[in-house]
Amino acid sequence: MKRLFAHVLGAASAVALLAPLAVSAQSFPGDKPITIVVPFTAGGPTDRVARDLAEALRKPLGGATIVIDNAAGAGSSIGTAKVANAKPDGYTLLLNHIGMSTMPALYRKLTFNVENDFTYLGMVNDVPMTLIARPTMEAKNFKELQTWIKANSGKINLGNAGLGAASHLCGLMLQDAFKVQMTTVPYKGTAPAITDLIGGQIDLLCDQTTNTTPQIEGGKVKAYAVTTAKRLTTPALKDLPTLQESGFKGFEVTIWHGLYAPKGTPDAVVQRINTALKAALKDPEFISKQAGLGAVVVTDKRMEPAEHKKFVSAEIAKWGAIIKAAGEYAD
Repeated sequence: MKRLFAHVLGAASAVALLAPLAVSAQSFPGDKPITIVVPFTAGGPTDRVARDLAEALRKPLGGATIVIDNAAGAGSSIGTAKVANAKPDGYTLLLNHIGMSTMPALYRKLTFNVENDFTYLGMVNDVPMTLIARPTMEAKNFKELQTWIKANSGKINLGNAGLGAASHLCGLMLQDAFKVQMTTVPYKGTAPAITDLIGGQIDLLCDQTTNTTPQIEGGKVKAYAVTTAKRLTTPALKDLPTLQESGFKGFEVTIWHGLYAPKGTPDAVVQRINTALKAALKDPEFISKQAGLGAVVVTDKRMEPAEHKKFVSAEIAKWGAIIKAAGEYAD
């Protein structure tokens, strides 16, 4: 009888311990607002993705209040550190892009570990990139551009939006793929880089479709290729070849975005947020808004936390090797 009583008491205690977690998952987020930290300035591509996502998440989270906190600086490491140090209760989240995979190599004195100090919640989207050139570029297609690049090794000015920017990373891969030396010209953002490209001060730029499509549609720059595994369907880009089909095996660069929480966030809360995220990624309005940004909403297994982390770990290994080989660091 004593053993039976002890067994029942133990079971009851276990249920009592689990009850708060169950209640937490069911009631989350309640009346308390959720903050999504964006480690970039307001109005930029990642900020726009975050605001669209916040709107799409409200309904599956029971009408939750979701606010955006722009904590920009140091290649997204300031805002990322803010979330790493936040209370792990699900009320402070991070939306970051490819910078999550490049920071470990670019910044050698980070105060956090990207793979170990976050709870991965799921991927959000992929933003393709395009290889564009000044409007006076002589090459009529990618094959001719490739010939021009090889003939002008050491004389080419390759612009980027700053150290660690997506255009900088793509530029590193381009130089490695073409096996030629280019003079990299860093700018303080994409806008001045594109302005100088249009004006002919630089020759080439590799940047995301969010920034380049309007310039391509307007005939202000020449477009030669996309960095995705498959060709794009966007009218202005559908005829551009992929770099992979042009002979650069494995050349794939997208500016992906993912959602994160601090390490130690309760599993029940993680599941609640992940379920809401999956619902948001199927929202027709959200999909339409992302298409307007030139982004493709994730529909594959990277929506799952474990697969999200697996993907980022592979990206860390890929970019780490490229950045170390180039010897270009941000600290």
